[in-house]
Amino acid sequence: MEKTDYIFGLRAIIEAIEAGKDIDKIFLAKDLQGELANELIRKARESRIVMQRVPVERINRITRKNHQGALALMSAVTYYRLDHVVPELYESGILPFIVMLDGITDVRNFGAIARTCECAGVDAIVIPEHGSVGVGGDAVKTSAGALLHIPVCRVSSISWAAKFLKENGYNVCAVSEKASLNYTEGNYTDPVALVMGAEDTGISPEVLKQCDTKVAIPMFGKIGSLNVSVAAGVLIYEVVRQRLEANLEIV
Repeated sequence: MEKTDYIFGLRAIIEAIEAGKDIDKIFLAKDLQGELANELIRKARESRIVMQRVPVERINRITRKNHQGALALMSAVTYYRLDHVVPELYESGILPFIVMLDGITDVRNFGAIARTCECAGVDAIVIPEHGSVGVGGDAVKTSAGALLHIPVCRVSSISWAAKFLKENGYNVCAVSEKASLNYTEGNYTDPVALVMGAEDTGISPEVLKQCDTKVAIPMFGKIGSLNVSVAAGVLIYEVVRQRLEANLEIV
């Protein structure tokens, strides 16, 4: 982890929050207490920043400097608001294409998906605040820099984002091995939001309930599913194929 990926120390983190810095997550030592620690916790909650209590040894593995039991992992990009991105896309005349990631935790998968999204002209990626990989330096590197060129929206929940997009005219399409509709039979020539699920559990039930369409990639081997980044690539380029075939502008 590079030095630019984190800041440490109670006061330094509080000042970063007050300055509006994009912070992915804060690690707090399990036994950390006191007035300054309580102030940090309060400000982090007010700013909806993920906090995690960890053994102090975990923080020590990142830095041996005087961290005071507190370390913040910084985002490598500025997050966008989904309720700002959606009207901006419509106003620009673009046929919107959004990819939502429900609980992707592997930074390599996230980076690979982001790289495909950028190459295919996807307009934004949506990730949840909790239970998801963030946009740190490792993710940017894995994406070959793609995450520096595509808006990433961080939302309170993917279920909320799916409902919001449906209300704004999107076809919210879940990619699930449990679906009966072949992915090539889906229609992606309208505003579309593809939902990709977590590596181990797939798309959560509450998110599936919000989806208009559920599609699957057919499997013919003995393994029941593709790696999520590969599956995302298949679906993303099916959207591109259909739109090109219909003579629709990609970007």
